Amino acid sequence: MGSLSDESFDQFLDSLKKNGITISKEAELRDRLAEARLWHFAFQTLAANGKAIGISFEDHTHGRNQAEIERAFNKFHFPEKTKAIFSANLKH
Repeated sequence: MGSLSDESFDQFLDSLKKNGITISKEAELRDRLAEARLWHFAFQTLAANGKAIGISFEDHTHGRNQAEIERAFNKFHFPEKTKAIFSANLKH
């Protein structure tokens, strides 16, 4: 689950934001992903457990951009498990 894509975590996070996702403590999330050797795994961990340190994701489209968000996860080669974890922890 490492860097399977030539794309960066910055591009991934920007694609989520472009599709209506707000990230609380975004700078801290970006710092943590930058430090991680396997940013995909780090993202999955923070999507599941980030609320404890104030990192969370909110969908301001109320699900209207779900297909675009799904495409972003696919483009960046995330497994289905990560998509499910992200969706389960997404605030609407």
